[in-house]
Amino acid sequence: MKFLEYTPLSSLNSFLHHINVGDYVVEGDIQAYSCKLAGVDKKLSRSLDQEVVSTLSTTPPSLLSSSPVGPLSESQSRKTLIYLILTLNHMYPDYDFSMLRAHHFRKDENVNMAKANIEQLLLETGKVWNQEEPGQNFLDVLWQSVDEVMDLKDCDVYSYNADMEGDPFAEVGQVWAFNHFFYNKKLKRILYFSCRSKLARQENDSDSDVGEQDEVPDETFADDMDLN
Repeated sequence: MKFLEYTPLSSLNSFLHHINVGDYVVEGDIQAYSCKLAGVDKKLSRSLDQEVVSTLSTTPPSLLSSSPVGPLSESQSRKTLIYLILTLNHMYPDYDFSMLRAHHFRKDENVNMAKANIEQLLLETGKVWNQEEPGQNFLDVLWQSVDEVMDLKDCDVYSYNADMEGDPFAEVGQVWAFNHFFYNKKLKRILYFSCRSKLARQENDSDSDVGEQDEVPDETFADDMDLN
């Protein structure tokens, strides 16, 4: 998969990196990729496809037909699943999502439902943007930028149901989180948009703990120094 460079999305991504809205902080990512595979992605795609196909004979038909990406007996459905997995691998290279399967995802009813969920959770975030960028409404900029890259009217939207230990969505103290994949099969593009929030006081406590650790003198370092 190839990262798609688009300046408005890059600006949004920088803004979403860390936002203090008072009682909590928000951290987010928004990036788009081409679904053209090469190298490691292509090799992993083949491996994942073979693994999914190998389980078809032992999977109840009801589960196959209820897959959020479509019937797994169909090649296009398996491709969609693989694109979702590869996107997570690119977004979080310190984690391995290759063990995920269709039941780890869900398909949103439509684009407008996903937008409504995002807009509700980012209400306070938008206020911060509007203060920093007077004259530019956050939601207008957000959806115009996404639409220019993805053509939203032709997108299917998926979400990841986090249940893996140690994945980036299992952070202790999280207030809320969302992760949506906007997939345009015609354009062969996928956009990943995720945000999570945690209480500001928890972040301050973490910073204090780090500061206290930094103040501990390194006796080993002092012992190793030549003081003569």
